Amino acid sequence: MPPAAFLANGLAWLGRYGTQGFALSIFLGLALPQFSAAARPVLPITIFCFTTVVFMRVDLSITAGLLRRPAKLAAACLWLIAAPVLLIGGAFLLVGREGLDPGLVLGLAIMGAAPPIMSSPAVAILYGFEPSLIIASVIVTTTISPVVAPFLVEMLAGAAVPLDRWVLALRLLIFIGGGMAVAAAIRLWLGIERIRAMKANLDGFGVLMYFIFAIAAMDGVTRAALDNPGLVLFMLACAFAVSAAGLLSAWLVLRRLPGSERFMIGYGTGQRNMGLLVAALGAGVSPTTFLYFALAQFPIYLLPWLLRGLAARVRRREAADGR
Repeated sequence: MPPAAFLANGLAWLGRYGTQGFALSIFLGLALPQFSAAARPVLPITIFCFTTVVFMRVDLSITAGLLRRPAKLAAACLWLIAAPVLLIGGAFLLVGREGLDPGLVLGLAIMGAAPPIMSSPAVAILYGFEPSLIIASVIVTTTISPVVAPFLVEMLAGAAVPLDRWVLALRLLIFIGGGMAVAAAIRLWLGIERIRAMKANLDGFGVLMYFIFAIAAMDGVTRAALDNPGLVLFMLACAFAVSAAGLLSAWLVLRRLPGSERFMIGYGTGQRNMGLLVAALGAGVSPTTFLYFALAQFPIYLLPWLLRGLAARVRRREAADGR
Protein backbone atom coordinates (compact mmCIF):
# COMPACT_ATOMS: atom_id res chain seq x y z
CA MET A 1 0.00 0.00 0.00
CA PRO A 2 1.41 3.44 -0.92
CA PRO A 3 2.37 5.60 2.10
CA ALA A 4 -0.25 8.25 1.23
CA ALA A 5 -3.05 5.65 1.12
CA PHE A 6 -1.81 4.08 4.37
CA LEU A 7 -1.86 7.50 6.05
CA ALA A 8 -5.34 8.29 4.69
CA ASN A 9 -6.71 4.96 5.95
CA GLY A 10 -5.07 5.50 9.32
CA LEU A 11 -6.63 8.93 9.70
CA ALA A 12 -10.05 7.62 8.67
CA TRP A 13 -9.78 4.84 11.27
CA LEU A 14 -8.76 7.36 13.93
CA GLY A 15 -11.74 9.55 13.08
CA ARG A 16 -14.12 6.72 13.94
CA TYR A 17 -12.83 6.61 17.51
CA GLY A 18 -12.79 10.32 18.25
CA THR A 19 -14.56 10.50 21.61
CA GLN A 20 -12.54 7.63 23.07
CA GLY A 21 -9.31 9.18 21.77
CA PHE A 22 -10.14 12.55 23.30
CA ALA A 23 -10.58 11.14 26.81
CA LEU A 24 -7.62 8.76 26.48
CA SER A 25 -5.24 11.52 25.40
CA ILE A 26 -5.73 13.49 28.63
CA PHE A 27 -4.97 10.49 30.79
CA LEU A 28 -1.97 9.55 28.65
CA GLY A 29 -0.64 13.06 29.20
CA LEU A 30 -1.04 12.64 32.95
CA ALA A 31 0.55 9.19 32.96
CA LEU A 32 3.46 10.12 30.67
CA PRO A 33 4.60 13.57 31.78
CA GLN A 34 7.83 13.33 29.77
CA PHE A 35 5.76 13.20 26.57
CA SER A 36 3.70 16.19 27.72
CA ALA A 37 6.83 18.28 28.21
CA ALA A 38 8.14 17.25 24.77
CA ALA A 39 4.79 18.04 23.09
CA ARG A 40 4.24 21.45 24.71
CA PRO A 41 6.27 23.45 22.11
CA VAL A 42 3.95 22.22 19.34
CA LEU A 43 0.81 23.36 21.19
CA PRO A 44 0.38 26.53 19.04
CA ILE A 45 0.86 24.45 15.87
CA THR A 46 -1.95 22.07 16.81
CA ILE A 47 -4.27 25.00 17.50
CA PHE A 48 -3.39 26.64 14.18
CA CYS A 49 -3.93 23.36 12.29
CA PHE A 50 -7.30 22.74 13.89
CA THR A 51 -8.39 26.34 13.26
CA THR A 52 -7.40 25.95 9.60
CA VAL A 53 -9.29 22.66 9.22
CA VAL A 54 -12.45 24.10 10.80
CA PHE A 55 -12.50 27.11 8.46
CA MET A 56 -11.57 24.89 5.51
CA ARG A 57 -14.60 22.64 6.08
CA VAL A 58 -17.15 25.31 6.93
CA ASP A 59 -20.28 25.44 4.78
CA LEU A 60 -20.59 29.14 4.02
CA SER A 61 -24.19 28.69 2.84
CA ILE A 62 -25.22 27.88 6.45
CA THR A 63 -23.76 31.12 7.78
CA ALA A 64 -25.14 33.09 4.82
CA GLY A 65 -28.61 31.66 5.44
CA LEU A 66 -28.54 32.71 9.09
CA LEU A 67 -27.19 36.13 8.18
CA ARG A 68 -30.27 36.71 6.02
CA ARG A 69 -32.29 36.35 9.25
CA PRO A 70 -29.76 37.68 11.69
CA ALA A 71 -31.79 38.11 14.89
CA LYS A 72 -31.25 34.56 16.19
CA LEU A 73 -27.58 34.48 15.20
CA ALA A 74 -26.95 37.92 16.73
CA ALA A 75 -28.63 36.88 19.99
CA ALA A 76 -26.62 33.64 20.14
CA CYS A 77 -23.31 35.42 19.45
CA LEU A 78 -24.07 38.15 21.97
CA TRP A 79 -24.86 35.52 24.59
CA LEU A 80 -21.70 33.52 23.82
CA ILE A 81 -19.59 36.64 24.26
CA ALA A 82 -21.33 38.31 27.20
CA ALA A 83 -22.54 35.42 29.37
CA PRO A 84 -19.09 33.99 30.30
CA VAL A 85 -17.87 37.50 31.12
CA LEU A 86 -20.87 38.10 33.37
CA LEU A 87 -20.57 34.71 35.06
CA ILE A 88 -16.84 34.99 35.76
CA GLY A 89 -16.98 38.72 36.49
CA GLY A 90 -19.83 38.09 38.93
CA ALA A 91 -17.79 35.38 40.65
CA PHE A 92 -14.86 37.82 40.99
CA LEU A 93 -17.15 40.39 42.61
CA LEU A 94 -18.54 37.74 44.95
CA VAL A 95 -15.27 36.24 46.21
CA GLY A 96 -12.93 39.19 45.62
CA ARG A 97 -10.43 39.15 42.77
CA GLU A 98 -7.67 40.50 45.03
CA GLY A 99 -7.71 37.39 47.19
CA LEU A 100 -7.01 35.03 44.28
CA ASP A 101 -3.68 34.09 42.75
CA PRO A 102 -3.00 36.45 39.79
CA GLY A 103 -2.24 33.44 37.58
CA LEU A 104 -5.65 31.96 38.34
CA VAL A 105 -7.29 35.35 37.76
CA LEU A 106 -5.68 35.53 34.30
CA GLY A 107 -6.71 31.94 33.57
CA LEU A 108 -10.33 32.67 34.41
CA ALA A 109 -10.17 35.93 32.44
CA ILE A 110 -8.87 34.03 29.41
CA MET A 111 -11.70 31.52 29.83
CA GLY A 112 -14.29 34.30 29.93
CA ALA A 113 -12.85 36.18 26.96
CA ALA A 114 -12.10 33.26 24.61
CA PRO A 115 -14.57 32.24 21.89
CA PRO A 116 -16.48 28.94 22.19
CA ILE A 117 -14.54 25.76 21.63
CA MET A 118 -14.34 24.88 17.93
CA SER A 119 -15.42 21.30 18.49
CA SER A 120 -18.91 22.46 19.60
CA PRO A 121 -20.45 21.76 16.15
CA ALA A 122 -18.92 18.27 16.15
CA VAL A 123 -20.47 17.63 19.57
CA ALA A 124 -23.86 18.81 18.25
CA ILE A 125 -23.62 16.35 15.35
CA LEU A 126 -22.54 13.59 17.75
CA TYR A 127 -25.71 14.22 19.80
CA GLY A 128 -27.91 14.19 16.69
CA PHE A 129 -28.74 17.92 16.92
CA GLU A 130 -29.16 20.25 13.95
CA PRO A 131 -25.85 22.19 14.11
CA SER A 132 -26.45 25.27 11.92
CA LEU A 133 -26.77 27.84 14.70
CA ILE A 134 -23.79 26.67 16.76
CA ILE A 135 -21.63 26.37 13.60
CA ALA A 136 -22.40 29.95 12.53
CA SER A 137 -22.04 31.27 16.09
CA VAL A 138 -18.61 29.67 16.55
CA ILE A 139 -17.43 31.05 13.19
CA VAL A 140 -18.62 34.59 13.93
CA THR A 141 -17.35 34.76 17.51
CA THR A 142 -13.98 33.24 16.57
CA THR A 143 -13.58 35.65 13.65
CA ILE A 144 -14.19 38.73 15.80
CA SER A 145 -12.19 37.49 18.79
CA PRO A 146 -8.99 39.40 17.84
CA VAL A 147 -10.97 42.60 18.40
CA VAL A 148 -13.15 41.53 21.34
CA ALA A 149 -11.08 39.08 23.39
CA PRO A 150 -8.13 41.33 24.40
CA PHE A 151 -10.50 43.98 25.75
CA LEU A 152 -12.46 41.36 27.73
CA VAL A 153 -9.30 39.77 29.16
CA GLU A 154 -8.06 43.15 30.35
CA MET A 155 -11.46 44.00 31.83
CA LEU A 156 -11.74 40.72 33.73
CA ALA A 157 -8.10 40.41 34.83
CA GLY A 158 -7.82 43.98 36.10
CA ALA A 159 -4.72 46.02 36.84
CA ALA A 160 -3.19 43.32 39.02
CA VAL A 161 -2.36 41.26 35.90
CA PRO A 162 -0.17 43.18 33.42
CA LEU A 163 -1.33 42.64 29.85
CA ASP A 164 -0.58 44.35 26.53
CA ARG A 165 -4.01 44.35 24.91
CA TRP A 166 -2.74 45.52 21.50
CA VAL A 167 0.01 42.90 21.25
CA LEU A 168 -2.52 40.21 22.12
CA ALA A 169 -4.95 41.55 19.50
CA LEU A 170 -2.24 41.56 16.82
CA ARG A 171 -1.15 38.01 17.64
CA LEU A 172 -4.73 36.76 17.60
CA LEU A 173 -5.31 38.51 14.27
CA ILE A 174 -2.24 36.82 12.78
CA PHE A 175 -3.19 33.48 14.29
CA ILE A 176 -6.85 33.41 13.25
CA GLY A 177 -6.38 35.41 10.04
CA GLY A 178 -3.52 33.12 9.04
CA GLY A 179 -5.67 30.04 9.61
CA MET A 180 -8.49 31.55 7.55
CA ALA A 181 -6.08 32.46 4.73
CA VAL A 182 -4.57 28.97 4.60
CA ALA A 183 -8.06 27.46 4.70
CA ALA A 184 -9.20 29.68 1.82
CA ALA A 185 -6.16 28.68 -0.25
CA ILE A 186 -6.84 24.97 0.35
CA ARG A 187 -10.52 25.41 -0.56
CA LEU A 188 -9.52 27.05 -3.85
CA TRP A 189 -6.95 24.34 -4.55
CA LEU A 190 -9.01 21.26 -3.71
CA GLY A 191 -12.56 22.49 -4.16
CA ILE A 192 -15.37 22.07 -1.67
CA GLU A 193 -16.54 18.73 -3.11
CA ARG A 194 -13.13 17.08 -2.66
CA ILE A 195 -12.95 18.47 0.86
CA ARG A 196 -16.35 16.95 1.67
CA ALA A 197 -15.19 13.61 0.24
CA MET A 198 -12.25 13.72 2.66
CA LYS A 199 -14.54 13.97 5.70
CA ALA A 200 -13.31 10.78 7.40
CA ASN A 201 -9.65 11.72 6.85
CA LEU A 202 -10.17 15.25 8.15
CA ASP A 203 -12.07 13.90 11.16
CA GLY A 204 -9.06 11.70 11.89
CA PHE A 205 -6.66 14.61 11.44
CA GLY A 206 -8.73 16.65 13.89
CA VAL A 207 -8.62 13.81 16.41
CA LEU A 208 -4.83 13.56 15.96
CA MET A 209 -4.41 17.31 16.54
CA TYR A 210 -6.63 17.18 19.63
CA PHE A 211 -4.69 14.14 20.82
CA ILE A 212 -1.35 16.00 20.60
CA PHE A 213 -2.96 19.13 22.03
CA ALA A 214 -4.30 17.27 25.08
CA ILE A 215 -0.96 15.59 25.78
CA ALA A 216 0.85 18.95 25.46
CA ALA A 217 -1.70 20.70 27.68
CA MET A 218 -1.08 18.20 30.49
CA ASP A 219 2.52 19.40 30.90
CA GLY A 220 3.12 19.97 34.61
CA VAL A 221 -0.30 18.75 35.77
CA THR A 222 0.92 15.49 37.30
CA ARG A 223 3.64 17.25 39.30
CA ALA A 224 1.21 19.96 40.42
CA ALA A 225 -1.31 17.33 41.54
CA LEU A 226 1.39 15.70 43.68
CA ASP A 227 2.86 18.94 45.04
CA ASN A 228 -0.34 20.93 45.60
CA PRO A 229 -3.44 18.74 45.29
CA GLY A 230 -5.67 21.32 46.99
CA LEU A 231 -4.92 23.94 44.34
CA VAL A 232 -5.47 21.44 41.52
CA LEU A 233 -8.84 20.35 42.95
CA PHE A 234 -9.90 23.97 43.41
CA MET A 235 -8.99 24.82 39.82
CA LEU A 236 -10.80 21.74 38.52
CA ALA A 237 -13.86 22.78 40.52
CA CYS A 238 -13.68 26.27 38.97
CA ALA A 239 -13.47 24.86 35.44
CA PHE A 240 -16.41 22.48 35.90
CA ALA A 241 -18.41 25.22 37.68
CA VAL A 242 -18.03 27.56 34.70
CA SER A 243 -19.09 24.75 32.36
CA ALA A 244 -22.16 23.92 34.45
CA ALA A 245 -23.12 27.58 34.93
CA GLY A 246 -22.81 28.25 31.20
CA LEU A 247 -25.05 25.33 30.28
CA LEU A 248 -27.63 26.01 33.00
CA SER A 249 -27.85 29.77 32.41
CA ALA A 250 -28.41 29.38 28.66
CA TRP A 251 -31.03 26.69 29.25
CA LEU A 252 -32.95 28.93 31.67
CA VAL A 253 -32.62 32.25 29.83
CA LEU A 254 -32.77 31.40 26.11
CA ARG A 255 -36.20 29.85 26.31
CA ARG A 256 -37.26 31.13 22.88
CA LEU A 257 -34.78 28.77 21.24
CA PRO A 258 -35.48 25.08 20.65
CA GLY A 259 -34.07 22.78 23.30
CA SER A 260 -31.22 21.46 21.15
CA GLU A 261 -30.05 24.97 20.25
CA ARG A 262 -30.30 26.11 23.87
CA PHE A 263 -28.31 23.06 24.91
CA MET A 264 -25.50 23.69 22.40
CA ILE A 265 -25.34 27.46 23.05
CA GLY A 266 -25.07 26.59 26.75
CA TYR A 267 -22.37 24.04 25.96
CA GLY A 268 -20.41 26.68 24.04
CA THR A 269 -20.92 29.18 26.87
CA GLY A 270 -19.05 26.94 29.29
CA GLN A 271 -16.51 25.35 26.92
CA ARG A 272 -14.07 28.00 25.73
CA ASN A 273 -11.23 27.95 23.22
CA MET A 274 -8.61 29.08 25.73
CA GLY A 275 -5.84 27.62 23.60
CA LEU A 276 -6.17 30.46 21.10
CA LEU A 277 -5.36 33.09 23.73
CA VAL A 278 -2.76 30.96 25.52
CA ALA A 279 -0.93 30.42 22.23
CA ALA A 280 -1.16 34.13 21.41
CA LEU A 281 0.13 35.17 24.85
CA GLY A 282 3.08 32.78 24.56
CA ALA A 283 5.69 33.44 27.24
CA GLY A 284 3.31 35.84 28.99
CA VAL A 285 1.43 32.85 30.45
CA SER A 286 2.58 32.06 34.00
CA PRO A 287 2.83 28.45 35.26
CA THR A 288 -0.32 28.94 37.34
CA THR A 289 -2.27 30.26 34.35
CA PHE A 290 -1.07 27.35 32.21
CA LEU A 291 -2.07 24.92 34.96
CA TYR A 292 -5.61 26.33 34.98
CA PHE A 293 -5.71 26.18 31.17
CA ALA A 294 -4.63 22.52 31.34
CA LEU A 295 -7.23 21.62 33.97
CA ALA A 296 -9.94 23.44 32.00
CA GLN A 297 -9.46 20.80 29.28
CA PHE A 298 -11.02 18.14 31.51
CA PRO A 299 -14.63 19.33 31.08
CA ILE A 300 -13.95 19.97 27.37
CA TYR A 301 -12.81 16.40 26.81
CA LEU A 302 -15.09 14.60 29.29
CA LEU A 303 -18.43 16.42 29.07
CA PRO A 304 -19.33 15.21 25.54
CA TRP A 305 -19.40 11.73 27.07
CA LEU A 306 -20.90 12.73 30.44
CA LEU A 307 -23.76 14.72 28.87
CA ARG A 308 -24.86 12.05 26.39
CA GLY A 309 -27.88 10.99 28.44
CA LEU A 310 -29.10 14.55 28.96
CA ALA A 311 -28.67 15.34 25.27
CA ALA A 312 -30.64 12.22 24.35
CA ARG A 313 -33.53 13.39 26.57
CA VAL A 314 -33.51 16.80 24.84
CA ARG A 315 -33.53 15.10 21.44
CA ARG A 316 -36.42 12.79 22.38
CA ARG A 317 -38.45 15.70 23.76
CA GLU A 318 -37.95 17.70 20.56
CA ALA A 319 -38.98 14.69 18.49
CA ALA A 320 -42.12 14.26 20.61
CA ASP A 321 -42.97 17.95 20.19
CA GLY A 322 -42.50 17.66 16.40
CA ARG A 323 -39.69 20.25 16.19
